[in-house]
Amino acid sequence: MSLDADAIVDRRRMRRKITFWRVTAVVVAVIAVAALAATVGPVRTMMEPGRSVARISISGLIRNNQERVEALDRLSRSNSLAVIVHIDSPGGTTAGSEQLFDALRRLQEKKPMVVVVDGLAASGGYIAAMSADHIVALDTSLVGSIGVLFQYPNFTDVLKTIGIKVEEIKSSPLKAAPNGFEPTSPEARAAINAIVVDSYAWFKDLVQQRRKLDDVQLATVADGRVFTGRQGVGLKLVDELGNEKTALAWLEKEKNVPANTPVRNYSLQPRFGDLSFLHVAAWTFDSIGLNVMARRIEEWGALQAAERLNLDGLLALWHPASAN
Repeated sequence: MSLDADAIVDRRRMRRKITFWRVTAVVVAVIAVAALAATVGPVRTMMEPGRSVARISISGLIRNNQERVEALDRLSRSNSLAVIVHIDSPGGTTAGSEQLFDALRRLQEKKPMVVVVDGLAASGGYIAAMSADHIVALDTSLVGSIGVLFQYPNFTDVLKTIGIKVEEIKSSPLKAAPNGFEPTSPEARAAINAIVVDSYAWFKDLVQQRRKLDDVQLATVADGRVFTGRQGVGLKLVDELGNEKTALAWLEKEKNVPANTPVRNYSLQPRFGDLSFLHVAAWTFDSIGLNVMARRIEEWGALQAAERLNLDGLLALWHPASAN
């Protein structure tokens, strides 16, 4: 009997030792990955452009991003000769697009800058594109979608069907309106419409000022449609058809930046912005049998990714399924 007890004690001690070394190995692995990202990553993507043309990319949904603003400010103080901004974005929040536009305008005041529309510069993406004095687009790129959108779901009929009523006490009729749990009142609709109209006027004024359009030209392009790059040239939304080589040729001709100047990527994302080290850590935990810890790490990373897609407020966003 005592031998069995000793064997059980020995097995428990062995398990504790194995667990200790597993955890130690994981900690070392995570630290190594983080150190590698801190040393190798910046050399590849966050390096000072030096005597070169900096290439930056604006892609996906646009929202407020102070780290991106700070990265653009650092770029404006660098030794780069010029900046090429690649844009492939359907837009995002109106406030986020305005913030990005202002940051790019400050950069453009310090460095010669040209925008290249890779595939899409619509709505808030086009707001960002207008920060440059010269816009280059492919023949089949999509630009425009000049308009503002305020969308909200209304669950009134669903709640009636399942017999749920949402009650509330609020300080005034327009507080938290519209809320989606009751029919939108004419007063609430008028208040939201006033916001949309005011923001739309701001957007149109920006287009007219930056693209030097008269009232007739502005009315033609400001109905919410998107246009191809070829159409955009005739409508003065785009200056020239082409790609990055076209942008470099323009910089040489108009800004005296030699066309053979090397072009280097400059990342606008924080060093650990993509959270890739989380996936490596999760894989490491999973590979040594700590599945619960692996799931927790992956879930945390997924929450961070979901937060990035959360868009609140007024939208300057283009999508084929919605009219902007």
